Amino acid sequence: MPENGEKTLKAINKPASFGPDLEIKDYIRNAKALYPCPISSFPEEIVNQSLKVGIKTNGKDRVGTYFQIDHSVVFQDIQKVFEGKIELMSTTDALKKYDWLKDYWWKLIPADMDKYTALAELNWDHGYFIRVLEGQKISFPLQACLFISTDRLNQNVHNLVIIEPNSEVQIITGCTVHPNVQKGLHVGITEFFLKKGSKLTFTMIHNWAQNFDVRPRTAVLIEDDATFVNNYICLKPVKSLQTYPVAYCKGSNSKVRFNSIVVGKGNSHIDLGAKIVLQGSGSKGEIITNAIASDNAKIYSRGSLVGENSNSKAHLECKGLLVSDKAFIHAIPELIGKISGTELSHEAAIGKIAEEQIRYLMARGFSETEARSLIVRGFMDVTIFGLPDALRDELKRIIDEVSKGIL
Repeated sequence: MPENGEKTLKAINKPASFGPDLEIKDYIRNAKALYPCPISSFPEEIVNQSLKVGIKTNGKDRVGTYFQIDHSVVFQDIQKVFEGKIELMSTTDALKKYDWLKDYWWKLIPADMDKYTALAELNWDHGYFIRVLEGQKISFPLQACLFISTDRLNQNVHNLVIIEPNSEVQIITGCTVHPNVQKGLHVGITEFFLKKGSKLTFTMIHNWAQNFDVRPRTAVLIEDDATFVNNYICLKPVKSLQTYPVAYCKGSNSKVRFNSIVVGKGNSHIDLGAKIVLQGSGSKGEIITNAIASDNAKIYSRGSLVGENSNSKAHLECKGLLVSDKAFIHAIPELIGKISGTELSHEAAIGKIAEEQIRYLMARGFSETEARSLIVRGFMDVTIFGLPDALRDELKRIIDEVSKGIL
């Protein structure tokens, strides 16, 4: 039984604080065992789906790759030039290799928080371990793909990322499914530890299916002078998504920014947000969410800023765009000042596409459909992510491709 197993077992039926509840018994656990193989030998349908979430199976412009299909790790590799600078392996292998990793495992997220964390502890299906060694400045991104190929499958991964002092890296995580998969449950536990003076830009792209349920659970600990930038993109239909990452700006001059671009389609129920706890002197945070709801989709956009240091500052911003009269967006900001001197602010705006914008574009030769499409794509502008040019252009390509048909 896992550590604190009794508490975890008791939580297996505990609903999450937010989002729709799920019946765990509706999903299966019997995935076919797959064996490691060269990434170049992957079937075309896996390659194509991976590209939609920023994962390059040819490894071009990537420092290293972790690839998991269902419950099996099928590929993990670092380019030779980066050996001794970065470690990349499954969390299963990492915990066997390093006894000290127990000091990081389930330290930011309680395993008994809800039924999904309990499920991930009791039925753990690998996940990736990434460690960037001290003083390393890595110019190209690492990539990790969590792929589901079995319909109705439950996949529970636990990821662990440690960025050592004065190091810097970009990570792209792509989560997607085989074209034949329609239903399933993905639970992703991710714990980040950013040491003094480090910087991590973490970009996650989700591309699920119409009847798929997703429950990420994320927490970040940020030390002195460290910076964490989290970019999240979800543009395809999903039955339900519920995520509420929390960042602890523990160190002095620690910084965090959460950027999200989310599209709700069909009957999607999306409940997302982020929480920032400002604990260190000079700590700063920002939460920026752009949400689009079409068809009958429901989106709840939450944000919480907690000021615990007098010399701290944070801002929360939510923009919602309704492209259907049956769609729904609810912005829920929360500001909690626990000490005088902290500066917390928020703004929110929800509306539809302005007719004057459509007329302006139509006067310049665009059809009404083209005008609406341009406005929607502009709402999904990835320049808010602050990424390097090459990665920014790559994400723009992905958004242009998958945003077709939103209207």
